[in-house]
Amino acid sequence: MFAMDGIAAGLGVALTPSVLLYSLLGVCLGNFIGVLPGIGAMAAIALLLPITYHIGPEAAIAMLAGVYYGAQYGGAVASILLRLPGTPQSAVTVLDGYPMARKGRAGLALFASMISSFIGGMLGIAVLALLAPVLAGWATAFGAADYAAMMVLGLVAASTIGAGAPLKALAMVVLGLILGTVGTDVNSGAQRFIFGTPQLMDGINLVALAMGLFGVAEVIGNIRAADRQGTPEPMGFRQMLPRPGEMRTLIAPSLRGTAVGSFFGVLPGTGSTLSSFMAYAVERRVSRTPERFGEGAVEGVAGPEAANNAAAITAFVPTLTLGIPGDPIMALMLGAMVIHGIQPGPMMLEAQPAMFWGLVISFGIGNLILLILNVPLISIWVSMLRIPFHWLYPAIIVFVCLGVYSVRGSSFDVLAVAVIGAAGYALALARFSPALLLLGFVLGPLIETNLRRAMLVGRGDPMIFLERPISAIFVAATVALLGWTAWSAWKARRRG
Repeated sequence: MFAMDGIAAGLGVALTPSVLLYSLLGVCLGNFIGVLPGIGAMAAIALLLPITYHIGPEAAIAMLAGVYYGAQYGGAVASILLRLPGTPQSAVTVLDGYPMARKGRAGLALFASMISSFIGGMLGIAVLALLAPVLAGWATAFGAADYAAMMVLGLVAASTIGAGAPLKALAMVVLGLILGTVGTDVNSGAQRFIFGTPQLMDGINLVALAMGLFGVAEVIGNIRAADRQGTPEPMGFRQMLPRPGEMRTLIAPSLRGTAVGSFFGVLPGTGSTLSSFMAYAVERRVSRTPERFGEGAVEGVAGPEAANNAAAITAFVPTLTLGIPGDPIMALMLGAMVIHGIQPGPMMLEAQPAMFWGLVISFGIGNLILLILNVPLISIWVSMLRIPFHWLYPAIIVFVCLGVYSVRGSSFDVLAVAVIGAAGYALALARFSPALLLLGFVLGPLIETNLRRAMLVGRGDPMIFLERPISAIFVAATVALLGWTAWSAWKARRRG
């Protein structure tokens, strides 16, 4: 009865004209910002925050949240069409979305990303609405050893992304871990691998790394081509739909991606970037034909897109019910709530039920608006492929530079993206996977921080990872995955 009363009060909040108007404005801005490579929701929310001082708290938070999860939808567009991740969360979508576009199936790739994003977002809302108190209590049971073991499992699973070259895959993961150590050590304050460069004290910019590896490297690779090899014809709605046998391959990955995204979204400190990479690793592991991944597998688009949208919604679980932000964007959202007099925490469901349920319902309305908005725009996005590349790549470079500069306001990051782009092109020529480097870069600092905390709690005894049930499960899963990979490699070599 308490939940039903809260939902009824939330409907009264979410359906007010001002909240509906600002929700629509937020999702449209977020979708547009997601399409622009590199800018991301963080910069957009920071810029819009002063504007919200003059509107009500419900409308303000609904608009800022709409920017956040709206950017998840739009981020796939540039990833699929231009090989430029619109957001860091959509970097993994490049791996199969762009090959699909090159094969003339850009419409299907965009349709799959939109449908799976909608599925992930709506199911994430259901998780937030029904299981928020339970999941928040469960998330607090995770200790440092559990996080560290989970991250190691993520890296081991990531090695399965590199097809056919395990040594190259391992090299990319290790290189990503090394790059993740650049900057100031949060525990000791020591400066590591900055080589006298003050701009590296905060580490390498994630956006600059993603833009360089996936965006600038692609421009360099195509700079000799005067035009694209073939341009897509205008398409109707039927051409965007999956073939009869492909609908099944779209729904199952979306559901698995939603489960992965909901799991990682509710854990403070993980975020939707990690969930999208983990969803890709899961899809490649469960597939009977893993060799298709990286060549244009629709599962490689549907799974990660569902995961990052589910994680974007369920990230509000610890923020709203515990007052613990799950990532930097959630920290900014938490600050916005405090500015507007909203006190997130365990008592929010009882003290401000109309606010909580109003936000939940506004998320659902926003996701529906995004689906209605994006599906008709697919043919317009695909028409971007008809632009000759020698006209398009100067605009791409401008967007990359603007996006990278907007994150920290540093011209050094613009120089860094150029250097990373050249290195990414060299790695592509040698057939190394940039996705593995990016994942190692994201996971490395998290593993280091939680490993140190776990060893401090265990007083230097590594058995703490086996004494805690949660971390023991992750360790066992890691060992099982390593054994399965070795057995599969031995079986394939024997069959060959």
